[in-house]
Amino acid sequence: MDSWSDSLDFDDEFEKLVYRVNPPRVTVDNTSSGNATVVKVDSANKHGSLLEVVQVLTDLNLTISRAYISSDGEWFMDVFHVIDQDGNKIQDEEVISRIQQSLGSRFFSVRSLRRSVGVQAAAEHTSIELTGRDRPGLLSEIFAVLTDLKCNVVGAEVWTHNSRMASVVYITDESTMLPIDDPDRLANIKQLLRYVLKGDKDKWGGKTAVSMGVSHKERRLHQMMYADRDYDRNDRNEQEITSDTTRPLVTVENCMDKGYSAVNIRCKDRPKLLFDIVCTLTDMEYVVFHASVTTEGAEANQEFYIRHIDGCPVSSEPEKLRIIHCLEAAIKRRSSEGLRLELCSEDRVGLLSDVTRIFRENGLSVTHAEVTTRGSQAVNVFYVTDAAGNPVNSQTIEAVRSEIGFTILHVKDDAYSKQLQESGRFSLGNLFRSRSEKLLYNLGLIKSSS
Repeated sequence: MDSWSDSLDFDDEFEKLVYRVNPPRVTVDNTSSGNATVVKVDSANKHGSLLEVVQVLTDLNLTISRAYISSDGEWFMDVFHVIDQDGNKIQDEEVISRIQQSLGSRFFSVRSLRRSVGVQAAAEHTSIELTGRDRPGLLSEIFAVLTDLKCNVVGAEVWTHNSRMASVVYITDESTMLPIDDPDRLANIKQLLRYVLKGDKDKWGGKTAVSMGVSHKERRLHQMMYADRDYDRNDRNEQEITSDTTRPLVTVENCMDKGYSAVNIRCKDRPKLLFDIVCTLTDMEYVVFHASVTTEGAEANQEFYIRHIDGCPVSSEPEKLRIIHCLEAAIKRRSSEGLRLELCSEDRVGLLSDVTRIFRENGLSVTHAEVTTRGSQAVNVFYVTDAAGNPVNSQTIEAVRSEIGFTILHVKDDAYSKQLQESGRFSLGNLFRSRSEKLLYNLGLIKSSS
């Protein structure tokens, strides 16, 4: 009898027996498809199993280009066509081994162990969760408060959507670089951050939470924005929503003969798209029984046959609209609007406070941010617009880069680089032309234009 199965946190002994008799089977096939690696996972089924499989593949930075999912009854059979970040098959044997280990029996053992009461991995930081109304300069204010409170930010991710903001920030004590666990200090941090988040216009008020445990950052962001009702359209103009050409097409129809509801999604393809959709359906307590995922060029087509966890299909028009709005929000909240800026420098306390202050002083608004620390290096990504949400002009960006450092802050956008080159050629041409005109004037060959 396998020892891993004894640790599984099942509701009854029958489920435990199913896993002992039929442990998960994972195969990684590089021959049957010409342009992708095929990963097949067969296992006994529980609510949330599909999400955890997709989450493992996503966390390995793999893109799911095609998938076939079936989980009727107590068993699921999933087939995923995956590619790496360069669009190629997975040739790295270490990555293949990690797929097999992560999705095999060890995956279910670790997954259940973490769900057990009182068992958590040792935290290297304190996690702070923030939600509130988005506004220009908000991120700068948050990082400034943390710096003033002697907190060092070692990681963070920030999402904005529909005028709402959610962030998970990882902090340590500035002097010891250890997690902060003093209750009074944490209460003060929460209170001051909540004051910043609330501002003077947030009718719902800001929310903060502190955790010493381990949670999946991106799933928590989905859950936080869902709880904050970022899918609610009350604050948005319906005409603006209708004219949004980037809006995904989501439909929900009932298949009365089979007792399912069919959810069809057509939208621009991107990495982590399937994770975002499955995460939302799971947290809304829907079960995916069958699904197919395909891509056609830059477009993704996804079809899910679902029921509510109580076994019923979608039963009303309001429920149908709620699913549509929540899936639209799940797809769009990760979409990064704005110009991509990458910052890489030696890490130091207060770095983020200084950088985001410079952004704010130059009228930049951060729509999305990913903050990581790798050893002694800070590797950060920001997507920025102007305060009104419009594209930022090159003069502003170059002024910001000049202040932060041209070798530290880089622009990752082909259109911007082309615009900057054309602007540079135009400026250089004007310079040469003015010098030529001055020379010709001095020679008496042309008259002054003044």
